[in-house]
Amino acid sequence: MTECPLGAVVGVGRTADVFEAGTGRVLRRYKYEGYDATYEARVMRHVRRYGYPVPEVFDAAGPDLVMERVTGPTLLDHLLRNPWSARRLGGVLAELLEQLHEIEAPSWMPDSHGPGQAVLHLDLHLSNVIMTEHGPVVIDWRNARRGAPMADVANTWLVLATAGRFGQAWWAAVVRSSLLSSFLRHFSADELMAHLPEVAERRFTDRGVEEKDRVAAARLLQRLGFP
Repeated sequence: MTECPLGAVVGVGRTADVFEAGTGRVLRRYKYEGYDATYEARVMRHVRRYGYPVPEVFDAAGPDLVMERVTGPTLLDHLLRNPWSARRLGGVLAELLEQLHEIEAPSWMPDSHGPGQAVLHLDLHLSNVIMTEHGPVVIDWRNARRGAPMADVANTWLVLATAGRFGQAWWAAVVRSSLLSSFLRHFSADELMAHLPEVAERRFTDRGVEEKDRVAAARLLQRLGFP
């Protein structure tokens, strides 16, 4: 990987920090010991070839991923500032998943969540979509796998329904309900329910998921009648 001088910190997260890395570029540096970003870069290049909205990748090695800098609020930031946009944003997420699942996964992508040949993001939620002036752009592809599309949809549903990212505002429950109803109307409820326990189990063991979100996911499964 070509050395590039790091600039100001652009963002700090639980899994990675992001730095300026020259004009129009950022470096995403993962915090996991031994993590190799080259797989994520390869996935991003693959879906980009099919016209999917992801940042252009310039280089990757070890924990570092150098890519195009995209500017704009995340869908979560936009929703918190404009809660009346919940129905529209639920539709945006659904359309991004539908578009992604039309892309056939290459043979080098590991299988996950049953038979299927589609590319799965497996972490597509409000914080991983940036709304640029040209439209939504999807980031954070480290969990991408090949498999059944409805597993990917079920994972997004679980995150939207249980992740504590709406704060304690009085309108939070109404906004979440509107977002979910708009998202779910695009998909078969029976197919989603079939995949929900499996994706929930994966979420329970994900080291990047906060404990309160694991508890919320477990309660959702109980309410839906799963043991």
